[in-house]
Amino acid sequence: MEQAEIGIFGGTGIYDQNLLSESKEITIETPFGRTSDSITVGFYKGRKVAFMPRHGKKHTIPPHLINFRANIWAFKEMGIKRIIAPSAVGSLQERLKPGDFVIPAQFIDFTKSRKYTFFEEGKVIHISVADPFCPELQGSVQSAAEKIRLHLHRDATYVCIEGPRFSTRAESKFYKNIIGADIIGMTLVPECQLAREAQMCYLSVSTVTDYDVWAEKPVTAKEVLETLAKNAHNTKNLLGSLLDIIPQQRSCACSSALEEAGL
Repeated sequence: MEQAEIGIFGGTGIYDQNLLSESKEITIETPFGRTSDSITVGFYKGRKVAFMPRHGKKHTIPPHLINFRANIWAFKEMGIKRIIAPSAVGSLQERLKPGDFVIPAQFIDFTKSRKYTFFEEGKVIHISVADPFCPELQGSVQSAAEKIRLHLHRDATYVCIEGPRFSTRAESKFYKNIIGADIIGMTLVPECQLAREAQMCYLSVSTVTDYDVWAEKPVTAKEVLETLAKNAHNTKNLLGSLLDIIPQQRSCACSSALEEAGL
């Protein structure tokens, strides 16, 4: 099977970044069904990288129907140990402006009907997501942003909703004022926790595309795509800088996440 070191899940608008050389497409069958799309594998400055668009290349898969288990399993089978996950989010705070990059440190899950674990039969696993994201990758992305003089907002709380609809005004104000979250999206859960079950490092890199409807202006898909298009250059630069900086060897605890998760 084709192997790679780092995997990238492309979010909305993150498809053809032309980061990889000598690229080719592969497909992988999984016990959990089909992946979102074929996987592009290639090199970035000597490092083997794999890329998969989580919504499919033509954006045909809504967030609540993404086969997260198949996607993570395929990356695991390829030997990938680190996942970088760009995504589009709405802002729940005035200071987080459209076009800004945000690195979440916590999430709150309001999804309803997804497959949340690989372990459904024969073994019960209680994976810890007290700190759901790899600390080593979070340090690397901060260094990568400083290198290209790009400001990142860190330590944010991400509310993950089911989708595919956007929030009502009442829901948005609840997430902002009662829960006190910072950003809102539809794809983080269960992607990040499945990566933890697979003992893979995971980093979410969120691009703010709009102020959520708490700001009294309804969100539109057109607005989201326009903001992502304007920000594509910065996204590509950040990913390139991050791939340069990620250490060759892991020094975090992600690789031993299952050691104390079983009963």
